Amino acid sequence: MFEREALGRLEINRPMVNLGTCLSGSVKEKTAQGGSQAAHLNGCVPLSHQVAGHKYGVDKVGILQHPDGTVLKQLQPPPRGPREMQFYSKIYAEDCGDPCLLDLQRHLPKYFGTWSSPESPNELYLKLEDVTRRFQKPCIMDVKIGQKSYDPYASQEKRDQQIKKYPLMEEIGFLLLGMRVYKVNSDEYHSYDQHYGRGLLKDTIKDGLSKFFSNGRSLRKDAIAASILKVQNILRWFEGQSQLTFYASSLLFVYEGLPPPSPEGHVFRAPPEKTMSAADACCEPNEEVLEYNNNIQVAMPLDYSLSTMYAMYKKGCTRGHHGNATGAITTGPNPQEDNSTWKCSGLVSAEQPNGNGIKAQLEEAGVGEGGRGEPHPEQRASEVEVRMIDFAHVFPSESQDQGYIYGLKHLLEVLQQILHQ
Repeated sequence: MFEREALGRLEINRPMVNLGTCLSGSVKEKTAQGGSQAAHLNGCVPLSHQVAGHKYGVDKVGILQHPDGTVLKQLQPPPRGPREMQFYSKIYAEDCGDPCLLDLQRHLPKYFGTWSSPESPNELYLKLEDVTRRFQKPCIMDVKIGQKSYDPYASQEKRDQQIKKYPLMEEIGFLLLGMRVYKVNSDEYHSYDQHYGRGLLKDTIKDGLSKFFSNGRSLRKDAIAASILKVQNILRWFEGQSQLTFYASSLLFVYEGLPPPSPEGHVFRAPPEKTMSAADACCEPNEEVLEYNNNIQVAMPLDYSLSTMYAMYKKGCTRGHHGNATGAITTGPNPQEDNSTWKCSGLVSAEQPNGNGIKAQLEEAGVGEGGRGEPHPEQRASEVEVRMIDFAHVFPSESQDQGYIYGLKHLLEVLQQILHQ
């Protein structure tokens, strides 16, 4: 359970670091990086593909990449750091028998406890799964979800500060914090920072978000459709739970930047790189198998059709989860509720533990195993990751998290508009 002392009001202002340019909101970075990064604690290095949040070497706390491939998130000062650690510990407790929390696990990075260096035993890190690890050219986007980016315990000064940063947060329900997109033709990444996201208005949010799915050659509608399925699964979880409320939490989107294999069965190869970073050293593609940077070989379907996910989505996977996105939004939970009681009333989980519980919908859509020689849409969805991250402002509740639900529904609307444009 969350302890009362973890619910204090201590806040530390995060420096604003402009990773892009004021005019375009993006910065190009070649994928061929010369030299190796300086090692830090026990061979750990700053996470190279981080798109938002506290950055190691820039802020007082940051994120590192462990040699074993996991991610180390430095614990923030109290109460935020201990609150996030308690959240992960509760969700991933060995004796956890709450179906609501067990179902939530599939939407989070895996948690491997805490870690500290022998040289600095008092500096704690959360040891987490790197959800980008299996991708060769990961395209990454961080989107803050909800109508409020401050929690019920924030001071008036903090509330005013957050509202001033993005006055449209309550109306739009989400904020693009950063993204990194691989461009096929030039073999480089384009990065967009928090200032780009804050510059997006109601009439530009769709075009701004669509940049994440544009690789310079085409709009990746397969990735959009798969992302929609993932977000819908998260929405189902929120609509079925009433024991937690999330503030200033994000969704992390990841998809493979390399184009899918062509119908002829050839895997696209990026232009040869002159040098490789250590993290890319084991990412050499083979003829018909891509070996990702966790050294696990994953066979790629050779008869992939880009229209498969798109057609499946249009035919049968849009029903019943976002039609009432304009419904009334109620007030949030009472912050004085008892932390010791976690309830999950009304949760009906039709999903499988592995996150692929959309089988019935897919079969309804007429897309399944065999028949046409096309890969199953569930396989396509598995090649996109959408995970919830950042839990320093999660509180017990006895009602639905309407702010987060509102943000998810509006995000789904925008993704659907991009898909059908």
